[in-house]
Amino acid sequence: MSVDDDQDEGDRSRRSPTGPWVTPARKPTGQPAAPSLRTAGNKRRLGSVVIFILLMSSLGIRAYRDLSRPEAWAYWKDLYLSPSMTSSLIAAADLDGSGRSHPALVISGTIGAATASWFRERLDESHLAAGDAVLISSPGGDLNQAMIMGEVVRSRGLATAVGVANAAGRATPSYCASACVFVYAGGMPRIGIEGSMLGVHRFVTSASGRDPDADPVADTQRTAGMVLSYMTKMGVSSAVVEAMSATRDVRWLGAREASAMNLITDPVR
Repeated sequence: MSVDDDQDEGDRSRRSPTGPWVTPARKPTGQPAAPSLRTAGNKRRLGSVVIFILLMSSLGIRAYRDLSRPEAWAYWKDLYLSPSMTSSLIAAADLDGSGRSHPALVISGTIGAATASWFRERLDESHLAAGDAVLISSPGGDLNQAMIMGEVVRSRGLATAVGVANAAGRATPSYCASACVFVYAGGMPRIGIEGSMLGVHRFVTSASGRDPDADPVADTQRTAGMVLSYMTKMGVSSAVVEAMSATRDVRWLGAREASAMNLITDPVR
């Protein structure tokens, strides 16, 4: 072997401290470079943003479809934007003339699509206890909401009376008609205030106007059955349902007639 060959071989190898010549490990060639951690993180972040945008878009479309329905828009408007009823609190009201005063929540206005939820919130805020009262004045409105309100009144053991509050915070006569009577019927006792009026009429369903396949006769019978069941549960005579069924126009009940139907349970003062 020549000297040049020895030098070339020396260039390609090195002597082991304990043995023969050893060829050094060669660097791997042809392998792709590892991806940058920063690039991978950016891709994950971009994917999360895209998923979030798609999710929010689907929720927005669904919310738009829900609110585009007239009944849905009426509900959200009544609950959050412009409630159809107003309320105030009388700290000490003697509604039955007994000389014993109780707090009373005064509500007035039309019963709207979300009034039952609004009513619960007002009751919670006023901290009424069993034996306190709800003073109501309304031309009526949503029948289903009125029934729910009456159920809430009964579950909390509240009395009801028809009237409004004057500037001094005292109850004065007013009227309660149509669906309002169902809220009043939830009270126990149901106090009659001299000069206040209760008005009833026949309830008709509006389902036939929304659904061309609806049977108006069946819907009317179903509504009548629901009304009778509710009034019976509240301890009101079926005679009030007969009075409702007799006319489409509001019929104003006299105090004596309303007492005979057990719609008023405490004598009118």
